[in-house]
Amino acid sequence: MRHGRRVQAGPIDVFYATSPADRARVGVIVPLHRRSIVERNRLKRRLREIVRQEWLPRASRHGVCLDVILRARPAAYESSFPTLSGVLRETFVSLC
Repeated sequence: MRHGRRVQAGPIDVFYATSPADRARVGVIVPLHRRSIVERNRLKRRLREIVRQEWLPRASRHGVCLDVILRARPAAYESSFPTLSGVLRETFVSLC
């Protein structure tokens, strides 16, 4: 994403820009950060579920067409699902 903005939401970096598509799109980047592939996949599943539950319904209701990239920082591996969900919910509310 060459153009857009970045928001640091706790253990997640959120990059966003207006989308050329007619719908919201989300990408998830989870670097290994010296973790096992099992931990990486668990974090990816958590982030995708949060996007499915929180962001996509909100974006479709409000007609938001953004491209969003979530990039996990090392601290995201220690964060619980409710913590990640709360941090991203606040960020998504500010984007809508």
